[in-house]
Amino acid sequence: MKQLALTFLAILAVMTSSVQAQNEHTIEGYASRKIDPAYRIAPSPQIIDTTIPMAVVKYPLLPLKFQTDAEVNQISPVSIRTIDKLKELYNTYVKLGVGTDFATGGIMPLGEIYFDATRSRKFLYGAHVKHLSNWGDFQGLQNSTFDRTKVNLYGGINERRYTLRSNIHYNNQGLHYYGLSDTIAIAGDSLNQRFHDTGFDFSYASHKKDSATLNFGVGIMYNNFQGKKPPREDFSDWRARENAFDFNSNAWYKLGREIYALDFNVRWNGYKYGVLDTSYANLLDTGFVQKNTIVNLKPTITTQFMDDRFRAVVGLDLVFDAREKTRAHIYPVLEAKYSIFNDLFIPYVGLRGGLTQTTFKSLAGENEFIRSNVELRNEHKAIDFYGGIKGTLSKRMSFNVGASFANVKDIAMFTTDTLFSLGNKFGVIYDTANVATIEGSLSYQLKEKIKADAIVRYTSYNLVNNSYAWNRPNLEVILRGTYNLFDKFIFNLDLNLEQGRRALVYGPGDGITQENGQYIQQLGFLADANVGVEYRYNPRISAFIQANNVASQRYNRWFDYPVQSFQVLGGVTFRL
Repeated sequence: MKQLALTFLAILAVMTSSVQAQNEHTIEGYASRKIDPAYRIAPSPQIIDTTIPMAVVKYPLLPLKFQTDAEVNQISPVSIRTIDKLKELYNTYVKLGVGTDFATGGIMPLGEIYFDATRSRKFLYGAHVKHLSNWGDFQGLQNSTFDRTKVNLYGGINERRYTLRSNIHYNNQGLHYYGLSDTIAIAGDSLNQRFHDTGFDFSYASHKKDSATLNFGVGIMYNNFQGKKPPREDFSDWRARENAFDFNSNAWYKLGREIYALDFNVRWNGYKYGVLDTSYANLLDTGFVQKNTIVNLKPTITTQFMDDRFRAVVGLDLVFDAREKTRAHIYPVLEAKYSIFNDLFIPYVGLRGGLTQTTFKSLAGENEFIRSNVELRNEHKAIDFYGGIKGTLSKRMSFNVGASFANVKDIAMFTTDTLFSLGNKFGVIYDTANVATIEGSLSYQLKEKIKADAIVRYTSYNLVNNSYAWNRPNLEVILRGTYNLFDKFIFNLDLNLEQGRRALVYGPGDGITQENGQYIQQLGFLADANVGVEYRYNPRISAFIQANNVASQRYNRWFDYPVQSFQVLGGVTFRL
């Protein structure tokens, strides 16, 4: 078919060329044709940019449809308790009770009142008054009655950038030096002692949030402490009188991860007995005045790194001791802590020292049967190296295990006095000791239902001039706990165990041993257990009963001073 078409086209072309050849004519002639002159084009060439529109391609969406299944699970309804207001608070708490001591058969009245501000973001104020006394005597000993009354008033202001605190206190304590046989004829007034303690303190502290701001705090404290006046008015100066004044200040500045701090403190104490350079009862009982001033400057730097797991404190404590003559001491301030497993274990180690001001008030607070004319020396802890590990075993249980070694100069110890008394008062002697301590504690708390802790401490004393640290235990065990049953019954338990206490006496006798030329009396094992229960009738009224020294152990806390044996106290409480 294709060849036929080509043959047909060839025949048609031959026929056409033949026809044209037959009709050709030739014409000859002459003519004149005008040609325009040539000229240059003036305009310069230009590039004409033409935008070529692009075609818009549209892709229609395909109507795809996937089949899905939806399943709805049933959710149990949640019970929601709407609280219209916070739990009501009461600003007054009253505790009244009475008890008896089976050793003395005396009546023990108890009264306690707390008054406090309720919820307030700005103001804080309150008062606390407590009285406890015992009007019974130990069989075979002198008069052992006592009374204790405490009054404390406090207040404060909380602001966004600062806080103010103030406190006023008054304590009145009456007692007797009953550590004598009742067969000894002695005037009753010579056994009486009454301590009056009055003072106040005030403090200011700034707490600005800006890290580039210097924060600081200042505080002042004044305290007056004095013993009982002699019966004769013309000898009214022959008693212990002490005035103390403290000024404390500190400042801290945070720059990056470091906190730069500086403490500046001044402590002054004036202790006076009788009239200077005169005698009262005998030639040895002379009057004296002791003044003591301690000034310390303590710069420190605290830093944290490794995601705040490692914390270190570096600094020094420069102390000036102006007692008899001015001495300067420099103590190191070094401490490092490291958190392992998100505070599960925190090992720590440190090196420190310090100068503790010994006052007549601090000595009488430790041993109330002290005589009034004692020498005061500051306790100088030249070096104290410590370390250990603390942490949390669970969200309810925490622990701490540590040890320390310290060299302490002028450590105070109480010994029986035979120069100024019949052996029923205690004097103070001082010595230098190397003190090694191992301590462990364990705490457990299940919300407000169960709270318990245990402390075990062993202390070893190596003294220069004495065989033992008189009246100080080597082993101490403290167990404490409370249990809340349905918020109706509150049970509490306290157990104190002590071992290794010894007393220095001045002569042989039954149970007295001699070592290094010193007569030693073992004070025996101390076990003091106290239990109690409180029944809450409603949130405002409750009743309680407390049993102390349930083992009825008449141990000697101090030589020739047995404690009260089994005691029972009961009473009621009110919230107003």
